[in-house]
Amino acid sequence: MAGTKIAGVDVLIYVNTGTDATPTYTVLGGQSNATLNRNTNIVNTTSKDDGGWAANVAGINSWGLECEGYLMASDAALDKMEEVWANRQTVIAEIRMPSGKTYTGECIISDFPAEFPQEDAATYSISFTGTGALTVQPAV
Repeated sequence: MAGTKIAGVDVLIYVNTGTDATPTYTVLGGQSNATLNRNTNIVNTTSKDDGGWAANVAGINSWGLECEGYLMASDAALDKMEEVWANRQTVIAEIRMPSGKTYTGECIISDFPAEFPQEDAATYSISFTGTGALTVQPAV
C-alpha cells in the first residue's frame, strides 16, 4: 500500500529574513498556492548511426519556485522580499513538508507582482529562480 498522502495546505514556503551568518527562516504569510518547478536541459546528441532515432543526454538542471498569497497588513517575510527584490539580492528559500523533508536553495526574485482588485482581496505572486543546486533533506 502507498504511503500517506500530503495535503498541499500543510506545505509551507519559508525565506531567510536574517543574514547569511545568522539565518532566520520566516514563513511567507498569506500563502494560498505554491509550485516547485524542476527542469533538465536536454542536449541532442543524435548522429547518423542512431538508427533513425533521436539520442539525448541530460544537460544542466535548473529549478524555480512560484508562490501566491494574500497580502497581510504586516508580514516580515514579504517586507524582506521587497528589500531583496529592490536591491537585486539573492535569498534562501525553503519548502517544508509536514514530514520534515525540506527543499532548500539560493534564488533570485524574478517576478513579484501585487494585485489590488476593487472587489476582491489584495494578493501577491512571487517567482524565485534558483541559482545553484536545490538541496533535499529527507524527513528525520
